[in-house]
Order: sequence, then C-alpha cells, then structure tokens
Amino acid sequence: MSIGMLGTKVGMTQIFNTDGFAIPVTLLKVGPCTITQIKQNSKQNTMNIQIGYEYINPNKLKKPNIGHFKNKKLPCFKYLKEYKSNEWHNIQVGHIINIQEFKIGSTINVSGISIGKGFSGYQKRHHFSRGPMSHGSKNHRQPGSIGAGTTPGRVFPGKKMAGRMGNQKVSIKNLKIINIDTKNNILIIKGSVPGKNGSVIYIYKK
Repeated sequence: MSIGMLGTKVGMTQIFNTDGFAIPVTLLKVGPCTITQIKQNSKQNTMNIQIGYEYINPNKLKKPNIGHFKNKKLPCFKYLKEYKSNEWHNIQVGHIINIQEFKIGSTINVSGISIGKGFSGYQKRHHFSRGPMSHGSKNHRQPGSIGAGTTPGRVFPGKKMAGRMGNQKVSIKNLKIINIDTKNNILIIKGSVPGKNGSVIYIYKK
C-alpha cells in the first residue's frame, strides 16, 4: 500500500561510502504512527486515511479532538495527517505503521515547512542584480522600475518585489534511503529536507 508517515527532522551529517566519497545525509525520526480514521472518498474510488503521531496529554487538547480519539478508543495524538490510498483492505483503525515499512535503496517524498527568512529584499528573495556601486550611481539595491505607468496604472499581482521569504510548504521528491535504524526509528536519507531541526515533516512512499 501507499505509505504516509509523520516524523521530525533530527539534523544533517555526512557518511562515507565504500569508495571514500562523502555523502550529505539527513536524519529523520519517523513514527511510529497510528491509523486514527479511514473514510471513503465519495468522488473517487479511494480512501482518506488519517494517521496520528506523537502522544499527548488529553488535558492539552480541545473537547472535540478528545472525543474524536475517545470514539475510536485510541490514545490522543499531537499531530494528525490525512492522505489518500487505493489499497486499504489490509489495514484498520488502530493499526500501527512503523519504520520497517521502508526499504533501503527505495525513494520517498518529503514535505515540510521551510525556514522563515523574514522580510527580505529583492536581491535575496528573487536574486535581482544590483546597480553600480560607484559614487555617481544612486541605484545600488533598489528594485528599479515596476512598470506601472498611466497604462495600466497599477501593479499586476505576483510582481516580484520585497516581502516575506520562506515559511512555506516545500516538497522534495525522490530522496533515496541510505540506511534505516529500526531500534531508534531513524531514517537516513540522501540530500536535504526543508525545515529546522526538530520540525515536523511528512514522508510519503508509493
């Protein structure tokens, strides 16, 4: 079946292969996750599978969330995520998905919230080239013309300008699994993953 799991980013390091080359890798602490709900999608022949990650004290949740877990006779979870799957016949509510579902050498897709950079300028945000830095120039890091003359008399939406940078959902596809530590639920993958150390990430494997 299609596997969707939640985890946290531990950090980055490097390992050496048999040829002595350094490979940049990211360590992810994945699962275990529990299936909290299976709901049929009326428009498509698929099921919406909801998974829970990281146990939490019920006193820290609101009453509707507590009732959701109580009706399913499940412990309370801090994070919930829902994804679609075509194969749901071999699973049921309460089934635990762990890191053993993955295999070394296979590829996964990882989604997370990128690091926020705050309010950034044109050069940093959109890689604009700067103006001359000589004494006579009065255009060093300004944006230049934004094209709003008498016609059309306004700035079109989506114009590349200064503004908030980062803090958006980013998905990285086809990251290769280098190694798996089943004892500590650690997944070692090649490449980088969006977000800070300790941030929640979503792992999906077809």
